Amino acid sequence: MLAKNLISEIIPAINPNDKAAEALNWMDVFRVSHLPIVKNNTYIGLISDADIFDMNEPSISVIEHQRSLARPFVFENQHIYETIDEVTSNKLSLIPVLTEKEIYVGVIRSADLAHQFLQLISSNSHGGIIILELNTNDYSMSEIAQIIESNDAKILSSFISTPRNNETMNVTIKVNKTDLAAIVQTFERYNYNISAIYSSNNELDVMMQERVDAFLKYMDI
Repeated sequence: MLAKNLISEIIPAINPNDKAAEALNWMDVFRVSHLPIVKNNTYIGLISDADIFDMNEPSISVIEHQRSLARPFVFENQHIYETIDEVTSNKLSLIPVLTEKEIYVGVIRSADLAHQFLQLISSNSHGGIIILELNTNDYSMSEIAQIIESNDAKILSSFISTPRNNETMNVTIKVNKTDLAAIVQTFERYNYNISAIYSSNNELDVMMQERVDAFLKYMDI
């Protein structure tokens, strides 16, 4: 899934000469806290409601905030995971999207990004989930896939989360089997640390709801 496939068709960019009060009004209408400032398809920067409130002058144009403007964006061909990283690291309610020539093409709302991401990790296909904890230097997706496939199973989806110390990572893998005993035994034989296993429908529902709640809280939406 690429950034260009997630662009919102309803959220407008604002002109540099638009009043700050008008920008606040649009933010309220679309329930976002940021809007891109664009002139002739050129992305100038991202203004937030906090920027406007800090100046406390809603009657001036948004371009007056230019010195304090951040300019985060993603290119239209970047993967959804890179887009998520940009949104979460900057705590954004939306992210502007540009072409390779840096022509503005639209924005992605963090709410739409979260929805699409959760669809990716919670595939409707039947299966079980294994969460591995390992050192970042020991990570090898090819070896993980080989272990799973050697037990006549397939990976349906996977994602990685890294704690702040960046020394370890959690690899969450969904496979097309609910009987995970043989796969778990093989991982243990290869000295993998298995931090969690979810195989029943109830366990999966609880786990996925916890992931959804944690992700939405982190995205602050």
